[in-house]
Amino acid sequence: MGRSKLSPLFSFFFVLIFSSLLPSFDSSESQADSDRVADLIALRSRSESGVIHLDDNSIRRFLTSATPPRSYSLLIFFDAAHLHSNPDLHLQSLRSEFNLLSSSFLSNNPSQSSKLFFCHLEFKESQSSFALFGVNSLPHVRLAGPDVKDVKDSSPMDQSNFARMAESMAEFVEAKTGLSVGTITRPPMFSRNQIAFIALCFLISIPFLIKKILSGDTLFHDWKVWLSFSVFVYFFSVSGAMHNIIRKMPMFLTDRNDPSKLVFFYQGSGMQLGAEGFAIGFLYTVVGLLLGFVTHVLVRVRNSGAQRGFMVVAILVSYWAVRKVIYLDNWKTGYGIHGFWPSSWK
Repeated sequence: MGRSKLSPLFSFFFVLIFSSLLPSFDSSESQADSDRVADLIALRSRSESGVIHLDDNSIRRFLTSATPPRSYSLLIFFDAAHLHSNPDLHLQSLRSEFNLLSSSFLSNNPSQSSKLFFCHLEFKESQSSFALFGVNSLPHVRLAGPDVKDVKDSSPMDQSNFARMAESMAEFVEAKTGLSVGTITRPPMFSRNQIAFIALCFLISIPFLIKKILSGDTLFHDWKVWLSFSVFVYFFSVSGAMHNIIRKMPMFLTDRNDPSKLVFFYQGSGMQLGAEGFAIGFLYTVVGLLLGFVTHVLVRVRNSGAQRGFMVVAILVSYWAVRKVIYLDNWKTGYGIHGFWPSSWK
């Protein structure tokens, strides 16, 4: 009888004590999360671009030992200084784009800055973290969200998304976090001092330029200069030189199977080497020059035999050049280009 009276009373006190301890557990975890956020903000303030340099201890503090859900996400760029000289990886250019992404996010979203932190890991300093994330190839960017328990379950960025640099990274962040990065702010090509110096030189040279123009004694009055410039612009346009400059593509690669050999043509539509563009640009330029020669020079030749001879040579060379372009395109992309006979000819 006495045992049945004590049991409800004991249960009441147990529930009361346990419920009183719960808020303290929650408050301690919330305080720990706030401390981690404050430390991340302090580390970020030391970086000009806002990218935090982490190591194995930092990963352990801010990720593996931090109980989810956390109030922040970490976007981590995996780097290796000893591979910066490898032109295939473009690690330095991607790292600078990652820095632009970080600084743009901070400037465009000051109120959301404590929800997403941009971080950087170096291989030689953080080999354990590389193994922990399962990273075995570079370049690599990974997002560790607030609910991630095992870091291997964090979201990796697809390799194909590196093509558009910071813009594609911003799309990845927005898709995974729901946070808007905003406009990527890139530094101007020239500084204020450089612009001021160029403007001063231009102002000083104005009287001399006016005198040259009035006398007709300038390079812009020479038809040979205009012709050379036109051919250069045509070659620059058809060779993909702007693509090579923007993407910083190498002229050639070293053969992985035989380091003593060089690869000038890369099979696959996802990448174009500089030598490929220059070769195709040369073939296109040859065809363009032959067409210009036939339409502007050959028509003025009065000897019909010479006209026919030059025309045959122009047609044969143009046919060879176009055939080479089609062959290279078929080899590189895997798509075949062929002609169709009219159905009435069958």
